[in-house]
Amino acid sequence: MKKPLILVTNDDGITAPGINALVDVAKSLGEVVIVAPNSPQSGMGHAITIHDPIRLHKAKVFKGIEAFECSGTPVDCVKLAKNVILKGRVPDLCVSGINHGSNASINIIYSGTLSAAMEASLEGIPSIGFSLLDYAYNADFNPCKPYLKKIMKYVLEKGMMEGSLLNVNIPKLTAEEIKGIRVCRQAEARWVEEFMENEDPRGQKIYWLTGKFENEDNGEDTDVWALENGYISVVPSMHDLTNYKAIPHLVALSSSSLLKQ
Repeated sequence: MKKPLILVTNDDGITAPGINALVDVAKSLGEVVIVAPNSPQSGMGHAITIHDPIRLHKAKVFKGIEAFECSGTPVDCVKLAKNVILKGRVPDLCVSGINHGSNASINIIYSGTLSAAMEASLEGIPSIGFSLLDYAYNADFNPCKPYLKKIMKYVLEKGMMEGSLLNVNIPKLTAEEIKGIRVCRQAEARWVEEFMENEDPRGQKIYWLTGKFENEDNGEDTDVWALENGYISVVPSMHDLTNYKAIPHLVALSSSSLLKQ
């Protein structure tokens, strides 16, 4: 049987250890093509490059696997993979990561990792974003590899609802400490931000964004709860940002007319 085609990308850059770990799993399940940024692109969200040319070069980073490095954003990588590199071939799965750091809860809004996966889902490609709650460059990805394989294999075999993607976060634990997988919802949490003010060598003011993550959601069905209790969280997400609960509250606007007032 023909092997499934798996597109691999990330936002930490093509040489990041996380993407190496993801490629190790992906190549055991199908044919792999890699398109990733040539430098870190964390926090880029769904940004695309429109004012500058994008450069795309073959990368000799992964032995025996077709790989390309892109000067653009993670979303640019997916767009170029579809329209330039694959030339009509449609991936059976797109996986993004493994991100060095959490993309649970509100972090999905800012994440380049998840935006790359979301771009693929917009094109009808089943997609998954993977993140490990360890920001260290030398983070240990081995404990989570069997779970990554299980999740990827499940999606390849069972498919995914149209327009959907999976946001998968993995706690920083040993293989023995990981309790399993929990399918859950995104926690209602936010970043409380601060800006540190300083001066550059020329005396001009500069600012560094800092802050702390605050979770006021006490539900035991959230991604944050799962991660804090030793589980890998799997949140089905989508690009539709409509607040459906708010529509009845605004329905009167639909019949309003300035001409009748």
